[in-house]
Amino acid sequence: MNNCIFCNIEEDLIIHEYNHFYVIRDAFPVTPLHSLIITKRHVVSYFQCSQEEHNEIPIVLDTLKTEFKILDESITGFNIGMNIGKDAGQTIFHCHIHIIPRRQDDTPNPKGGVRGVIPLKQKY
Repeated sequence: MNNCIFCNIEEDLIIHEYNHFYVIRDAFPVTPLHSLIITKRHVVSYFQCSQEEHNEIPIVLDTLKTEFKILDESITGFNIGMNIGKDAGQTIFHCHIHIIPRRQDDTPNPKGGVRGVIPLKQKY
């Protein structure tokens, strides 16, 4: 796709490359080291990924988790997520996975985690 920013990513932004994915830092990070795992192949969402792409995702996530914890010993948790579809907040229609390192006290009350995408549903 000629107009897709993830299909035309500048090579100097790529921090890691795998068979089916590359990794960049998020341009608008939620926390330090917030990164995006992006399919090399243009597909709109996770649900269009091939079996080979699905199989590689845990490898990429585990590798990044280990690297991030070496780079920053204050990391105590992670949020991993995808926005799939406009109504779920997807703004770039190319499959990408957010890996967001979390640290103690980076928010007053993290309970509910990703449920916070709908603030009234975060607390339960």
